[in-house]
Amino acid sequence: MEQLMAQTTGQGGGMFSMVLMFGAMFAIMYFLLIRPQQKQQKRHLALISSLKKGDEVVLSSGIVGRIFAVEDRFVTLEIGDKTKMKVLKQAVQSVMTGASQPIANAEETK
Repeated sequence: MEQLMAQTTGQGGGMFSMVLMFGAMFAIMYFLLIRPQQKQQKRHLALISSLKKGDEVVLSSGIVGRIFAVEDRFVTLEIGDKTKMKVLKQAVQSVMTGASQPIANAEETK
């Protein structure tokens, strides 16, 4: 009878440690994957909402252009002399500051 109680108690402890281990694994996954992705998404939404006419932007496809017009869901870019292109705001990857250059050009000048 005592052996049966010892076995039952041992299994309960094993179950508790397994639940604790799964909880720890979820916490690690949350802080390494989910939370940084949410922060990145918030930064991108803030970037998209702050777009204005005249900003020089880089699209996710690598196209660089100056914003000609901003609409609700779309941005019209001027990518050359009298060449305009209408794209989704979501395609804007980053805004270039006045002194910055594309990475390829910066490496060539060194």
